[in-house]
Amino acid sequence: MESSWLVILLRTGVQLLALPIYLLWYLGLWGPFCKKAFPHVMAQVAVSYNKKMFSKKKELFSNLKDFAGPSGELTLLEIGAGTGANFEFYPAGCRLICNDSNDNFNKFLYKSLSQNPHLQLERCVIAPAEDLQQIPNASVDVVVCTLVLCSVKSIERVLSEVCRVLRPGGAFYFLEHVVGPPSSWNLFWQQIYDPVWQILFDDCHLLRETWRDLEKAGFSELKLRHICAPLNWHPTKPHIIGYAVK
Repeated sequence: MESSWLVILLRTGVQLLALPIYLLWYLGLWGPFCKKAFPHVMAQVAVSYNKKMFSKKKELFSNLKDFAGPSGELTLLEIGAGTGANFEFYPAGCRLICNDSNDNFNKFLYKSLSQNPHLQLERCVIAPAEDLQQIPNASVDVVVCTLVLCSVKSIERVLSEVCRVLRPGGAFYFLEHVVGPPSSWNLFWQQIYDPVWQILFDDCHLLRETWRDLEKAGFSELKLRHICAPLNWHPTKPHIIGYAVK
């Protein structure tokens, strides 16, 4: 992805302003701090994000029950469950498996579960999304992933694990921010902020073309659309939303 001289100049300026954080990162101090602090930040961000994206999430998850198993029960795995910001949108009686790589989210997740007694927690799996070996093959009806694929090390490996744990006919629901359209202001600012953004926000990337990975993942059906999230000036405004069927 080519950058103009103005983008390079402004990006360098932002990086210079962030030199103290780069120094902490170089010394190995920023990572442990970020791992502990990030869940507290996301607990606040999730409240604001859910208010602005409520109608989008409600629409996205409106047909979850269509993928319930033969018994009528829905077993749902959420990758990167974080603070449990999606729990209110899941149907009553849903059997929930939560995954996250950061166990510092646990106190926020359990608080959200206490506020959503219509859900039944089966287990929590602390592991990278690329390695869900604790979850058996073809054992879940639905996998949900929101604002997670921006920060995983390998989207390809995550989607491979999603396909493995989904039963035939199961569905993968996603809501992710992505790179902005070519020649757009969104892309302009994303290119400027991206290097520092990754360090500040736990390896979150602004320039990923996540839809391309979904198109190559081998799903039998993919329902995906691009939207502009109502996030004002925010560099994560470009989103993709939808679901894919195994």
